[in-house]
Order: sequence, then C-alpha cells, then structure tokens
Amino acid sequence: MTTVTTRTVTYPADGLTMVGHLALPAGADRRPAVLLGPEGPGLNDFQRRRADALAELGYVALAFDLHGGRWFTDPQEMLARVTPLLADPDRMRDIGHAALDVLRAEPRTDPGRIAAVGYGTGGVIALELGRDGVDLRAIATVNGLITGRPGEATRIRCPVWAGVGSEDPIMPAARRDAFAAEMQAAGVDWRLVVYGGALHAFHHPSVDQAVLPGVGHHPRHAGRAWRDVVGLLAECLPVTE
Repeated sequence: MTTVTTRTVTYPADGLTMVGHLALPAGADRRPAVLLGPEGPGLNDFQRRRADALAELGYVALAFDLHGGRWFTDPQEMLARVTPLLADPDRMRDIGHAALDVLRAEPRTDPGRIAAVGYGTGGVIALELGRDGVDLRAIATVNGLITGRPGEATRIRCPVWAGVGSEDPIMPAARRDAFAAEMQAAGVDWRLVVYGGALHAFHHPSVDQAVLPGVGHHPRHAGRAWRDVVGLLAECLPVTE
C-alpha cells in the first residue's frame, strides 16, 4: 500500500466556501487525477475514504463539496437545496468547474489526464462537465442518470460508464432509457450497468439517520460498482501511461 497524503482545500463556488478533500499518492511526480463527486447529502468520510483509495492506486484525487462543508441529515432539507440545483445545468457546471480548477492547480496533477467520477448529484455534475465539453479521459456516474439539454451530449469527448440499481425508484427504467437514448444519439462510447435488486444509493453504507424511500445499501453490488469504476479508470486513465 502506498503512502497517501491528504489535506483539506477550500475554494469558492455557488456562493459558498466549499471544503474539499485532496488525496495525493506517494512520490513527487505528476499523476493522472480523478475528480470525485458526492451524493446529494454532501461530502462525508465515505467519499473522503474513496479519494484516499484512489490515491492508493496512484491517482491524485479531489473529493469535492456541494454544500459549503455541510452534510445534510434531514432528507427534506437536502432536497430543498439539491432539487433546484439538479434543475440548473449551468449552476452544476459552475460547481464542477470550481473543483476542477483546484484539481488542475495541484502540482501533482497531470492536467491532461483527468477523469470525473460521481455518485448521485456528484455523478450528474460529472456528466454536465462532459456535456460542457471539458477534456476528460472518462466519466463514471453511479445513481445519477439525469439527461441534459438537447444536443449537448455531443460535446462529451470520453467514454461514459453509468451504474444504477434495478429497483431504484429515483432513477427508474424510464430515466435509464432516456439516458441511454441520449448517449446513443450523441455517439458517446457509453455503458450502463443495472445492478439487480439494488435501490438508490446502494453504494453507500447505511447511515444512522432518516433517508428517502427507496434508498438502501447493497454490500455486494457496492463492491462490484467500485470495481467497475476502478476498471474504467484502469482502461481510460492508467497510472502507468
């Protein structure tokens, strides 16, 4: 296991002071980098550990913030902030670009080799960066399959991988089909994995707080989705390149 160095980074976005988590692999050379987006409630230790795990694999990883350092424990309060955010592609892109600027400014980052991985809201932001024409090597979205504005998916310049639970009421079959149709019409190199029996946020360990209906952890599929994401990175953003 490589030695990982971490630090907190603050930066402005969406009228807030965001509090991200930067994880650096051992060494002093430039490395490929991953922008890591959290689910709707915000950035917590789960996603910070995901960034650390990516750094252990040799990537510079930035887990970015959505809510100015806040983690929402009340689902309705979270929806009150996230719902209008998800309806505003430009606002999501601004949040993504602000974090991407921090990642690119890190001296260890190879700015020409960056991927975006996101969960839920963070996954939609990763997709919106692609629809905005950002030069990424790969995009992965787990539980975030919202389609974009007409025609903008043609700007996506990299492979897209998406994962979703078959029993997810927030990302139902109709939304999966619309996402697939958007990617196909745009000529994107895309993949969609449907994890049988899984609910929304199946990747996230259970939390001791109220959650929305249709949300639940699925340990086996959580591990499989992580391995699928790591496999995408190994294919499109190899550390040894």
